[in-house]
Amino acid sequence: MASEAHRILLGLFFQMTLTLLLCFSSSQALKFNVGGKDGWVVKPSEDYNHWAGRNRFQVNDTLYFKYKKGSDSVLVVNKTDYDSCNTKDAMMKMDDGDSHFTFDKSGPFFFISGNSENCKKDQKLVVVVLAVRDKTPSSPPMAAPAPSPAEGNPPTVSPGPSEGPDVGENAPAPSPAEGNPPTVSPGPSEGPDAGDNPPAPSPAGGNPPAMSPGPSEVPDVGDNSPALPPPIWSPPAMSPGPSEGPNVADNAPEPSPVPTAGSTRIGGYGVGMVLLLGCLVGHV
Repeated sequence: MASEAHRILLGLFFQMTLTLLLCFSSSQALKFNVGGKDGWVVKPSEDYNHWAGRNRFQVNDTLYFKYKKGSDSVLVVNKTDYDSCNTKDAMMKMDDGDSHFTFDKSGPFFFISGNSENCKKDQKLVVVVLAVRDKTPSSPPMAAPAPSPAEGNPPTVSPGPSEGPDVGENAPAPSPAEGNPPTVSPGPSEGPDAGDNPPAPSPAGGNPPAMSPGPSEVPDVGDNSPALPPPIWSPPAMSPGPSEGPNVADNAPEPSPVPTAGSTRIGGYGVGMVLLLGCLVGHV
């Protein structure tokens, strides 16, 4: 606890010291002794203008002139009177022996001795007071936001990517094309149905193994002519697939007892004619 309190005290002391230094450097007016220990005399140890050149003077600073009262004085003049040592048109005169002059503005100030002979011996002084600096540097940053609007323009180009969705909307068009193949698929499916019907003529071709009921019908055809109608109705079942004739020919071997079976490569109607001829021959 003691160490923490010690640190707090040190921090407060540092802040107070810094504040005092800032106040002293910014607002404390300085007093300058003209001529140093020699004072305001004819031949100082250091030239007055050389002494003024190595010092910095600000508004509210004060010059102190020390001289013998009654034998000398200090005059505030313009540049022309300064150069010519004219003592008759002085703007201000100080002759009390302990004269103080406070700078109330910036710029050059010209001082000469009230004795023209002393002025001609370089008992004169030029002091340049520095201008008061404006403590408002925050105004320049205000101009910085100006470039920001220029940077805001690029976002207006962003609508370009929006054209992408338009292309995507056209993409579904190919999908209907893909839907067409399923409609074509039923075509091949009918092929197997047609392949099931060809076994009907197989009894006429004399191939019993292809269909179990075939053998029973063959003797009926040979015995009774009325049995002919059932084979007659089989050709209409074959009519939907005229193109299926080649499949029947491929599945049925050439029967030896019926020489006309070799002509089964014709269309569905040809198969029907073959069946009729077979029935007639059997009846005879």
